[in-house]
Amino acid sequence: MTTAMLRSALRKRAAASYLSSRGFASAPGQQRKVAILGAAGGIGQPLSLLMKLNPMVSHLSLYDIAGTPGVAADVSHINTRSEVKGYAGEDQLGAALEGSDVVIIPAGVPRKPGMTRDDLFKINAGIVKSLCEAIAKYCPNALVNMISNPVNSTVPIAAEIFKLKGVYDERRLFGVTTLDVVRAKTFYAGKAQANVADVNVPVIGGHAGITILPLFSQATPSANLSAGEITALTKRTQDGGTEVVEAKAGKGSATLSMAYAGAIFADACLKGLNGVPDVVECSFVQSTVTELPFFASKVRLGKNGVEEVLGLGPMTDFEKEGLKALMPELKSSIEKGIAFVHGA
Repeated sequence: MTTAMLRSALRKRAAASYLSSRGFASAPGQQRKVAILGAAGGIGQPLSLLMKLNPMVSHLSLYDIAGTPGVAADVSHINTRSEVKGYAGEDQLGAALEGSDVVIIPAGVPRKPGMTRDDLFKINAGIVKSLCEAIAKYCPNALVNMISNPVNSTVPIAAEIFKLKGVYDERRLFGVTTLDVVRAKTFYAGKAQANVADVNVPVIGGHAGITILPLFSQATPSANLSAGEITALTKRTQDGGTEVVEAKAGKGSATLSMAYAGAIFADACLKGLNGVPDVVECSFVQSTVTELPFFASKVRLGKNGVEEVLGLGPMTDFEKEGLKALMPELKSSIEKGIAFVHGA
């Protein structure tokens, strides 16, 4: 083998190892277009980079109100499969969306010190509404991955917009709660002294404060943690976003870890679309597992999006109390999103 051939083989092996280690699909599959709305922002830029690394993406469409051509040019130089195009301004939104299989929405303003997710509502609700109106027009069959906060309200907003436009399919709308799962896995692994790559922790409820309920009793591998440790892990998972906002001292929020989580969930959606069996992730979706119309739990993904919303499974008394406590706040957030669309 020549030196050039050896270098080429090593590069290919390194790239395959990189993608595999992060849970991305390893086979290109068929042609898939992914659009990122808000691609020039704090989450959007690293998310664009991570989706460029995904071998299932054949076309990567990057949209924002400004700055996207530069992001697209930068990302496009990466020697992976997908063709990258950047779109800036509302007049280019339709072209960015047309033909998309998956639309990821990190658009909106980030949290600032002292700002709750509910404070974000007034600004981000309007942004989400206009973007969803465009999705309904240009790619109504796309799987929509909602990252824009507050997810507990923006997902219901999207659902109501799609209903008004006559294109709503509950199987194709997701609130991305993967960052809660990522945090729960990381924090649990540290306490359990387990290999984080082998850890799984389901997280149910919503995507803000006490509505985030990690089910550490169902974590694998199991560990004999005390009640105090479980309480502390739960609290840290719920306050993970605040922890980052405070650590960045007002200069940002959880952008990098959110981009990673968004890329992992988008990859799961692409796997499902391509027919990979038994793809299960937690997500905030239309649900009947509780009395609320939307709820985060494990869902099985497939060629139509949500194939099955899975049950909550056995819970400890502590977790049951947490479930009872989160319901009023989650109900209020859902209703607030619905009321926004209908002008109530």
